[in-house]
Amino acid sequence: MVHYQRYIQLRKGVSMAASYVDEEDACLNMSGCNKRSKPNLLFFLLFCTLLSACLLLAPFPTSTLSLLYPSGGEDERVSDSKTSLCSSVSNGTICCDRSSIRSDVCIMKGDIRTQSTSFSVFLYTNSGTGKHQFRQEKIKPYTRKWEPSTMATIDELTLISTNLNASDSATGNQRLNCDVNHGVPAVFFSTGGYTGNVYHEFNDGLIPLYITSQKYNKKVVFVILEYHEWWITKYGNILTHLSDFEPIDFNGDKRTHCFSDAIVGLRIHDELTVDSSLTEGSKTIKDFRDILDKGYRPRIQGLLLEEQSSNPIKLKPVATRVEKPKLVIISRNGSRAILNENVLVNMAEKIGFSVTVLQPQRTTELARIYRALNSSDVMLGVHGAAMTHFLFMKPGSVFIQVVPLGTNWAAETYYGEPAKKLGLRYIGYEILPRESSLYEEYESNDPVLRDPNSVNDRGWEFTKKIYLDRQKVRLNMVRFRKRLVRSYIYTMSKRNGMVRSQ
Repeated sequence: MVHYQRYIQLRKGVSMAASYVDEEDACLNMSGCNKRSKPNLLFFLLFCTLLSACLLLAPFPTSTLSLLYPSGGEDERVSDSKTSLCSSVSNGTICCDRSSIRSDVCIMKGDIRTQSTSFSVFLYTNSGTGKHQFRQEKIKPYTRKWEPSTMATIDELTLISTNLNASDSATGNQRLNCDVNHGVPAVFFSTGGYTGNVYHEFNDGLIPLYITSQKYNKKVVFVILEYHEWWITKYGNILTHLSDFEPIDFNGDKRTHCFSDAIVGLRIHDELTVDSSLTEGSKTIKDFRDILDKGYRPRIQGLLLEEQSSNPIKLKPVATRVEKPKLVIISRNGSRAILNENVLVNMAEKIGFSVTVLQPQRTTELARIYRALNSSDVMLGVHGAAMTHFLFMKPGSVFIQVVPLGTNWAAETYYGEPAKKLGLRYIGYEILPRESSLYEEYESNDPVLRDPNSVNDRGWEFTKKIYLDRQKVRLNMVRFRKRLVRSYIYTMSKRNGMVRSQ
């Protein structure tokens, strides 16, 4: 299968509003995405020859496939385990774990002091040898390490370990004076890159931030490179449940901040998930969702009070009726929109659902989206960044993802599998060629309709132009109705205790 490849290259100084791309399933180059292309015959014969020679000479230590197709998931399990390369760091040292394909992480312990003007973080030691020692590490604290074009836009930090003693004062080498002393550790990370896209904000930022910082039980300070006020405002409800302290704008705050412990970079496990085997306390994605619930609950209660005050008089129903299952449709405009959405709504209501059509915008308050989905039984939408909001669903709820032509791998990888890990009942509805607007543009035997993989193999520009930007969906209601009926029966059975809760 082909991993999506994004061709847009962001430059520093370009606002995310101008460069925003509504595609979460993307990589910047095929080598970075570990695209599993088919080796040609010559390469295959050469490989077999070399492999045979190796097998004759010595036991082969690794999987044959791993030589051809590096696995990001396997790399993560090796480097981000509870006993990672930097699981034990002595005082006065810097340890950097660069074994992960997704991100670098450096740990510092000792006398740590920031200098934002030089994009440096100093670790001062005093060995008493009288000899000046100097060591430095470079790191870009963002979780898309395998995408060179993306990483080229991320600010780089220089971590400097230097041995200063009394004799260094005479040469002008002196410790930076502390302007702010912190009694808790620091976590340094960047909100640059694809921040501005809800998928990347959760996958590349918030979930890795939770993975990295949860062990501190909120006794941690976040130091943010490429700091955005709108990001702090948007996710403030979540950040307050990850840290008891105000985040620091590394670029904008010129003061010297001093720490005794610091983590530079974020750990990431997989797409929109938390691997319990790699976290202290065996945390899962459900624990991250609990943070969302705590963060948005006060605001949701405020919204309820606002509604009650604006509608103070409500007539009580004469007889109590069974509440209908709630279905939320995540609606799209433009590409991948459901052309017969009104018919879909009417059909769902006839089946027995109470239907809400939700069209999230950049300015839509997340608490309102969370409220709608947290109280719903079924979420339905076409593959795209907005499907990230499945994280707002309660475990045991139903998530139906409409999968347009050419997006099967991405839909399953980025949303289907993560949804299952959250405990949702996932239904992927792969459309037929006749349900795609592309059916009106191409002959019925065209590879665009019959063999999307061959089109995707031609490169990201073809995938984006054909399957993402130009494709819309007209659901076959007879075929799709089966999924809705199944979801309705499941929901009602769960209410009646016939289905065990997740």
